[in-house]
Amino acid sequence: MKEQHMSHIIKPPCDDGVIQMAPQHATSEVTSSGRGAVSKATGNIGVWVLLATILGSSMAFIDGTVVNVALPVLQTELRATASDVQWVVEAYSLFLAALILVGGSLGDHYGRRRIYALGIVLFTLASILCGLAPTVIFLIVARAFQGIGGALLVPGSLAIISASFDTEHRGRAIGTWSGFTAITSAIGPVLGGFLVQYASWRWVFFINAPLAIIVLLVLFWRVPESRNETLDEHTRLDWLGAFLATLGLGGIVFGLIESNDLGWSSGLVLFSLAIGVIALLVFIFVEARSRSPMLPLTLFRSRTFSGANILNVWCEMR
Repeated sequence: MKEQHMSHIIKPPCDDGVIQMAPQHATSEVTSSGRGAVSKATGNIGVWVLLATILGSSMAFIDGTVVNVALPVLQTELRATASDVQWVVEAYSLFLAALILVGGSLGDHYGRRRIYALGIVLFTLASILCGLAPTVIFLIVARAFQGIGGALLVPGSLAIISASFDTEHRGRAIGTWSGFTAITSAIGPVLGGFLVQYASWRWVFFINAPLAIIVLLVLFWRVPESRNETLDEHTRLDWLGAFLATLGLGGIVFGLIESNDLGWSSGLVLFSLAIGVIALLVFIFVEARSRSPMLPLTLFRSRTFSGANILNVWCEMR
């Protein structure tokens, strides 16, 4: 198995859509009235918001890299094949990529802090199961649940920041978040190597538990709840859009993963890619006609948003 197959580094997303859709002031839970209240909220709560979002999202980004170092050891201990070991990595990436749009939409509807906390809990429980895994199949399934948890917490971290900071401080806050999460992603292999050498590969997953406790304490103690203010209580989640987005992204990611081993001429690869592309095309059609779309297509009128996404795709394809 080639080394690049197991070197998936999950980079922090540049969610310009979240930034643009954020309110022009801090959320009503943070502020009372007036400019003075906004500045006060930013000063008193801002550090805690950054702490909770950086630590929480860093758990997801670290797990995108830290596991790579432990693969040879866990392969020997669990008597796994090369294909099994690859899916220990890919199961996480697949579900994270497929559900990340859904995770952001759930936060807008049901509360960003609530969904973010749910993602932290699910991610941590799945991490503990990964550490206790008796077989490689058990580990792969637990890694898939880790990916689901990551899909709930990663978009929530940026959305919480955007809702908690006014326009004057928001750019600096997002820059701080992006910088620290990039650093933690780079630390992953170093941390993984240390834990594998001096403890056990299982501690690569157990280390998430104490971090999660800190995040949840800070989250419910100092971080206010927020929702998409343009949505009312009668606005329903775009379930059809959520299904199509999950099917489309999941199909494409699965096809790209399997193409490494099966080749581009494989029927399974071609079928998966075709399903993914068709689902995304239908998704665009549905979103254009939905009263409350999960992904407003008007976002693509922004040159910054469209340009950043094109540049990101180009960089990934290099």
